[in-house]
Amino acid sequence: MTTLDILKRAKAASGTLGGLSTERKNGAIEEMAAQLEASADEILRANSADMDLARGHISEVMLDRLKLTKERIEAMAAGMRDVAKLPDPTGRILESVTRADGLKIEKLSVPLGVIAIIYESRPNVTSDAAVLAFKSGNVCVLRSGKEAWRSADAVTKALRRGLSKAGLDENYVNLIEDTTRNSANELMTATDYVDLLIPRGGAGLIRACVENATVPCLETGTGICHVYVDEHADLDKAVRIIVNAKTSRPSVCNAQEVCLVHRAVAERFLPMLKRALVDARLTAGLTPVELRLDEKAAEIIPGTKAGERDFDTEFLDYILAVRVVDSVDAAIAHIAAHSTHHSDAIVTQSAENQNKFIAGVDSAAVYVNASTRFTDGGEFGLGCEMGISTQKLHARGPVGLRELTTYKYVVRGDGHVR
Repeated sequence: MTTLDILKRAKAASGTLGGLSTERKNGAIEEMAAQLEASADEILRANSADMDLARGHISEVMLDRLKLTKERIEAMAAGMRDVAKLPDPTGRILESVTRADGLKIEKLSVPLGVIAIIYESRPNVTSDAAVLAFKSGNVCVLRSGKEAWRSADAVTKALRRGLSKAGLDENYVNLIEDTTRNSANELMTATDYVDLLIPRGGAGLIRACVENATVPCLETGTGICHVYVDEHADLDKAVRIIVNAKTSRPSVCNAQEVCLVHRAVAERFLPMLKRALVDARLTAGLTPVELRLDEKAAEIIPGTKAGERDFDTEFLDYILAVRVVDSVDAAIAHIAAHSTHHSDAIVTQSAENQNKFIAGVDSAAVYVNASTRFTDGGEFGLGCEMGISTQKLHARGPVGLRELTTYKYVVRGDGHVR
């Protein structure tokens, strides 16, 4: 089926989805989750084919993003059920004003309509995006990267079977069949059919959508995430935070890419950091983190000399750029110059420096004594998320149910004229 055919079906379906009751939507989500679990063998076969074709063409870290297991499929289904438990974001009266003449003006939350999502090699995004769009009353048009298309197709078929079993239109959830650039361009310019485009992937994909889309585009950000270790930091706490932020899953956008260290603690802290990220991981048979050091850091510990672009790169790998700075103000200035405004953290026991960092760092999520890995819809109580928005309008941070709605004014009168 052509991309245009799919868009036409999606637009037609959007006229009925917005009017479904919360109970009907939640029941359908349960059916979709059940079909996802029941289709695990089919999905895993498709994923195995994707993995075989991708092996040797993408990194091991990116292969981990592509890989599905029975446990991951169960987690996808559990995430869908979590969304079903959340309040329905549509139909809420956001504001209400009654004028002196009795005219009542209400601001009512409503779905956006048709949401297109372009994403890369993460098949779990398929169910996350579908359930968030559906619960918020939106039809979704999914466009997976070619590396994950077989997996995404198997997941989508399961979700559509769930919709059918619930007595609903399968076209509430759609997957584009064309994985060439043509389909991406069609979605970016489908002004008659798409109400919002959300790119979720690497910097190149996001930049292409932001620069070329003629439909409204929500910029989800690449994550050059910083952790700044202040002179007043608990250094053991800082090591634990950085080990988690860098190594728990380096291929995701909320993983740490840069470590800034105050010069007053650098000689004590940097050897601790190397022991944790390099030596201990080698001893445990794990991939060590390559430390790319500025001149001051290189005087204290061994590592790779930092290149010109290393503080402006989302590595998505076991690589960490390290710089020694003179003050919290210098750390804030570095982040302002190099951050993608995703997630940035300070480790410090100083309330003054905490507040200075919070006020000075202009990112979607600012952390104090915590790992950047918490920037996630599930961790923020949103069930899951469409992505992490690094723009300021219309959503910022994890994009959940409420961010997938807009509003309209409903005006109630009794023969009022102006």
